[in-house]
Amino acid sequence: MVQRVAVIGAGPSGLTSVKACLEEGLEPTCFESSDDIGGLWMFKEVPEPSRASIYRSLTINISKEMMCYSDFPIPADYPNYMHHSKILKYFRMYAEHFKILKYIRFQTSVKKVTQRPDFSRTGQWEVVTKTKDGLEERHIFDAVICCSGHYTYPNLPLKDFPGIETFEGKYFHSWDYKGPEDMHGKRVVVIGIGNSGGDIAVESSKFAEQVYMSTRRGAWVIRQVSDNGVPVDMMYNTRFVHILFQLLPINFFNWFGEKKLNAMYDHTTYALKPKHRLFSQIPVINDDLPLKILSGSVIIKPNVKEICGSTVLFDDGSTVEKVDTIVFATGYNYGFPYLPNNVLYKSGHRVGLYKHVFPPNLEHTTLGVVGFIHALGAIMPQAEMQARWVARVFKGLKKLPSNQTMIKAVDKDTKDIEKNYIVSQLTPLQVDFVSYMDDIAGEIGVRPSLPWLFFTDYQLFKHVLWGPVSSYQYRLMGPGKWDGARKAIFTQFDRMYQPLKSRKEPESSITGRLVKLSLVILGGGAAAYYFHTHHPDPIPTLLSNIRPQAAWR
Repeated sequence: MVQRVAVIGAGPSGLTSVKACLEEGLEPTCFESSDDIGGLWMFKEVPEPSRASIYRSLTINISKEMMCYSDFPIPADYPNYMHHSKILKYFRMYAEHFKILKYIRFQTSVKKVTQRPDFSRTGQWEVVTKTKDGLEERHIFDAVICCSGHYTYPNLPLKDFPGIETFEGKYFHSWDYKGPEDMHGKRVVVIGIGNSGGDIAVESSKFAEQVYMSTRRGAWVIRQVSDNGVPVDMMYNTRFVHILFQLLPINFFNWFGEKKLNAMYDHTTYALKPKHRLFSQIPVINDDLPLKILSGSVIIKPNVKEICGSTVLFDDGSTVEKVDTIVFATGYNYGFPYLPNNVLYKSGHRVGLYKHVFPPNLEHTTLGVVGFIHALGAIMPQAEMQARWVARVFKGLKKLPSNQTMIKAVDKDTKDIEKNYIVSQLTPLQVDFVSYMDDIAGEIGVRPSLPWLFFTDYQLFKHVLWGPVSSYQYRLMGPGKWDGARKAIFTQFDRMYQPLKSRKEPESSITGRLVKLSLVILGGGAAAYYFHTHHPDPIPTLLSNIRPQAAWR
């Protein structure tokens, strides 16, 4: 029976995994190699090995109501798109509120996780850790949750760029980028048009002489600010929109979405139009990039063909000379170096996990992976959902299918991902946010039932159907039900608007209202007088028609 659980990593996935274990009565121990929680959201001037890094100005592109954990809303006065320091502060509040910190061993890295000799009987694991003082320790756990993420190892494909060894300037991966100060007066080439590449190009263009952005395929660029100033994910990531996606052909939504985006800025004119359709790949979220292109601060270029000294040649034959800096925003590799190779099942070119969580080939389901997923949505609610499921499986409250059934499901997922999305070997993890959340919620027994809500709580039904699919919806019923979930759903737009109301609108005085009323009366009277002067007959006729007639005697 599972009791003691090792949690590897104290990032957003690790924190919620510890909490999920505690909710099910398990005993978690979390190992964190750094000195603080937060994972990649923990800013470091000098990046640590095997840890994704953020830059000083980084602001998340998911709104706060769509990224928070399901039973702990982000404070109402926090901005909708938060600076990384605010996100880290939220994680600390979450950890303190649920008393998670005492289960974390900081500055302790996991070196190796192996099956015990009696694994076939016990399902137990041996975990080898190393403290900051170099002390190695061996631990025995009944189960393990891997929360090391997939933004771990920078992908720097120098072999794909002939002549890079001749480059006379400075080049580095976006992992090493901290700010634009070193870009002052420089000519910069950013390779890659993901969210990091877009942010770095925009920010460095404020200081650089000129920024060029190289992309192989182009990208669809969407804004964070949607209609009426509402965050785009709260506007469109709704259950009603999700239902429409199930009913109508995807090509209709591709056409409609592309038309709407091109109405703001034509992607062909801006040299951004990609080869793929809108919903075949997660778009770039950047409000500023189109303006920078329009102003000439950022110039979009095709794929880099060759580098000759300080000159960069592109596939279309054009060149850029006197380049000082090249930034490789070329993504990350992923891996689990502490796990034996035979533990993880390979499906195509990806690690095959049953529903992106459980290795399907183990004799015992005592190993889970949380946070190893990619969707147009925040990792926090997805990781939380995975962690809740893992904890219930470990506790014995949920049983997984047979190994053969899980392997078939994994291979089918691989084919579906390759069919529906444009994915590379770096990002073979893509899922639809709502479909995936509902799927795992169904495994736990917390998926909201629209028919049940329709007949029992119609007001809540309307919010769940038409409002954003925020994580609170998965605390309305079933295991882990939270009494505050209904109120959190009803007030999510209040929390969205609160930080925007930073200037109190002046209230009109009684005198002002009387003046307005007097002007209306005066204007109406003047109009009636003018009409009567020029057309004297209609008004007396109208009055005589509406005057009460004398009663018959």
